[in-house]
Amino acid sequence: MSRSSRRLAGILLVLFPLAVFGGVSLLGMLVNDPSYQENALRQDLWRAGHAHAGVLLVLSLVALRYVDETRLGRVATEVARHGIPVGAVLLPVAFFLSMPTPQTNEPNAIIWLAPVGAVAVIAGLLTLGIGLLRTGH
Repeated sequence: MSRSSRRLAGILLVLFPLAVFGGVSLLGMLVNDPSYQENALRQDLWRAGHAHAGVLLVLSLVALRYVDETRLGRVATEVARHGIPVGAVLLPVAFFLSMPTPQTNEPNAIIWLAPVGAVAVIAGLLTLGIGLLRTGH
C-alpha cells in the first residue's frame, strides 16, 4: 500500500469512531428524546446519515486496498483514492446538518451536499473499477 493510501486509511480509521458515536447518539435520542421521534423526516435523514457514514467508510477502506494495484494516471488515481471517502463525509454531513433542530420542517440548503457526495462516490468507484479492469492481472 502506498504512503498516500496508508495515510488516508489512518484518517478514515480515526474518523470511524464518529460513526459509532453517531449510532449511540441516535439510540439515546430514540430512548430519551421525545422531540426526536416527533419529527419523522429528521429521524429518517439522521438514520440515513448514520448508515451511509458506516457503510461508506468501510467501503473506502476496502477500496484503498485496491487503488495502488491499478494502472491509472495520477489524476485518475487520486479520484479513485479520494472519491469514496469524500462521499463518505459529504453524504452524512448533508443528512445531519440539513435538519439541525427538532423543529425543522424541511431540509435546508446543506441537503445539496448529498448529490455531490453521491457523485464523488460514483466517480471513485467507476474510476477504481476501470483501473482494476485495465490492469488485467
